[in-house]
Amino acid sequence: MAEQILERARPVGHREPPGPTPPQPRGPLSAHVLEHLLQAPHEVPPAPPAEDDPLWGDDAQLALYCCYELHYRGISGVDDGWEWEPSLLALRQDLEAAFERRLEDEIGVVRPSGDVEADLLGTIAGGNGPSLSAYLNERGTLEAMREFSIHRSAYQLKEADPHTWAIPRFDGSAKAALIEIQLDEYGGGEEAAMHSTLFARSMEALGLDSTYGAYLDCLPGTTLATTNVISLFGLHRRRRGALIGHLAAFEATSVTPMTRYQDAMRRLGIGPEGQRFYEVHVSADAHHEVVALRNMAAGLASAEPDLAADIVFGARAMMLVEEGFAHHLIDSWTDGMSSLLVDPAVAVVSRGDGT
Repeated sequence: MAEQILERARPVGHREPPGPTPPQPRGPLSAHVLEHLLQAPHEVPPAPPAEDDPLWGDDAQLALYCCYELHYRGISGVDDGWEWEPSLLALRQDLEAAFERRLEDEIGVVRPSGDVEADLLGTIAGGNGPSLSAYLNERGTLEAMREFSIHRSAYQLKEADPHTWAIPRFDGSAKAALIEIQLDEYGGGEEAAMHSTLFARSMEALGLDSTYGAYLDCLPGTTLATTNVISLFGLHRRRRGALIGHLAAFEATSVTPMTRYQDAMRRLGIGPEGQRFYEVHVSADAHHEVVALRNMAAGLASAEPDLAADIVFGARAMMLVEEGFAHHLIDSWTDGMSSLLVDPAVAVVSRGDGT
């Protein structure tokens, strides 16, 4: 029935968006969202109550991820008219509110010191999560590196896009610094040098499918949260400070992990093409760290002092979700289990068949 509705709704010359095929639902929230998205745009009734954690839950995070994906490359078979359907936006707002409340519960009240750069460095230094890069560098197997890359594909195949939403929201030195960083992320305008392209090549060197969204069914809520938090901040002007804080912390915690990931790829016998993504980040992010902390984050706090607390909140949110992500992967591997929800080979085959 849903397929018949879609056929009637498609205009002449309709082309499928380059986004992922619809994932399998994981509970009442994602089932509700996907059931309606696979029809022509219409008023969506209220969603059923959540049955898992809005911060880490597979169902809640997938439902929110599907709503957000409409603002990126869309979802195959889903009408573009859904992007701004008021009732779907209202449903997304409820999902976001629950997500934000949980972030605030975990992070607590932020009281900036007046020196945002120092606050961000303190946030980073205060991180107490396990080191995923050290684990992979020291004892990660090829299978673990493949799983890690599958997890990271949710963000890396659209690297920089959510942070780019901040560009029109600022002016002055913060905007200039952000553009400098983003220009590097987009390869200076060369497709082959775009970081998303380099990550795709890294996936292929590991024998993985680099198609955007190919592994969505594999990714647990702890992984989706790392991307959803950036979309949350990026899509709301009121959280523009948090978006900058997230990016600043992201850049300031990159160099050492990227060095380790490159070393792990080399140790596992992956050649230069597969290592290139990490190699580029090692050189670029050493400079980005300074630009992000001093020119972008501190520059924004100087221009808009009221955003200081939100900038620090964004950095703490980044640390929180990344620590949860690292815990999940390392705990799974330590227990001799896969960190993915389903076998990636099965996920790719099922997506290719449209089932």
